[in-house]
Amino acid sequence: MTQKETFHGVPGILRPFKEFIGKTGLKKGDQIVYYGVPGTCTPFVELLAFAVRSLEPEQVFVPYVDECRAKKIGHTDDVGMQARAGPVSLKPKAIVIMGGLSMPDVPVKAERVKAVLDKHPGTPVIGVCFMHMFEKAGWLSAISFDCMIDANIDPVEVTTKK
Repeated sequence: MTQKETFHGVPGILRPFKEFIGKTGLKKGDQIVYYGVPGTCTPFVELLAFAVRSLEPEQVFVPYVDECRAKKIGHTDDVGMQARAGPVSLKPKAIVIMGGLSMPDVPVKAERVKAVLDKHPGTPVIGVCFMHMFEKAGWLSAISFDCMIDANIDPVEVTTKK
């Protein structure tokens, strides 16, 4: 059964994410692994990581799908969550695929992500994207998400003084 709900703003991304992670049965120290584009996805990964920090998971950022370059995500006082030093041994209890991977000109195809997911069978897969990126890129037919958060950031209003 598929259930679809609509939320608003940044809390509309973070609360459902934390709720889904909570329902996976994740225990203190279990690992959440985020796959995304460096620079573009990392601020959103850090927000997601901050949202679930009270569950005390080990959290890891993987640039693109290069697991050899995985970095731990840790709390920095007066800043929040940040990707830190690696290397990290990966044993994910939850996997988060960031939509930036499906953007045009990013050197990652759905098949490569699927191959990574196949290495971790039975692990819940969460997709987090903006503006229907997974759908536009055709990834929904290749990757089965247990939870998908698809947010809109339109319109964007900018005001500047001359």
